[in-house]
Amino acid sequence: MPPAPDTTGHVPLPPGGPVGVPSAPPATASSDLAGTTLAVLLIGPAGAGKTSVAKYWADHRRVPTAHISLDDVREWVRSGFADPQSGWNDHSEAQYRLARRTCGFAARNFLANGISCILDDAVFPDRPVVGLGGWKRHVGPGLLPVVLLPGLEIVLERNAERSGNRRLTDEEVARIHGRMAGWYGSGLPIIDNSQLDVPQTARVLDDVLARSIASPPSW
Repeated sequence: MPPAPDTTGHVPLPPGGPVGVPSAPPATASSDLAGTTLAVLLIGPAGAGKTSVAKYWADHRRVPTAHISLDDVREWVRSGFADPQSGWNDHSEAQYRLARRTCGFAARNFLANGISCILDDAVFPDRPVVGLGGWKRHVGPGLLPVVLLPGLEIVLERNAERSGNRRLTDEEVARIHGRMAGWYGSGLPIIDNSQLDVPQTARVLDDVLARSIASPPSW
């Protein structure tokens, strides 16, 4: 007897698989991706504005789009949460990897069912296997990475407005921002949104994604 199909209620759901490379849009619509199903990874330090930009971008598309935040998924763990601010160790590393795998699983399933995704994470260029390489393994070769990197003074100001375990010390913010500078020269598209508000940054993101689809970066 064949196994029962994977269903939710009475609605069959296609299984999620690795996200393929998206096709380039027609030339007449190369700068308008609002109707294209995409998987985007928004990279940046704490205070870069990743969450605000990702939510706005997802809210203003013509196709269903989900925002998946790695930090939100990490914080699903309540009792026993390994906060990296208390020191990076085997437990925080394991929970980070588990959260990333969970985000990748969710993204593949959303994409398989016609829902675009934008994920955000503070991925470091000096940890390719744990960071960008891990995202590519969990989501697929069609994932489009974009770096959001405003100036240090901007991320310090934004970090100061945070509360709880999302707020870092100025020293930690500066250290993370310095490591993120390693993305320059990596081949990935970088947006300096120091002088841009959220809607403006989202419009630049669309332009960057259109170029990435037409000429995918090597990563």
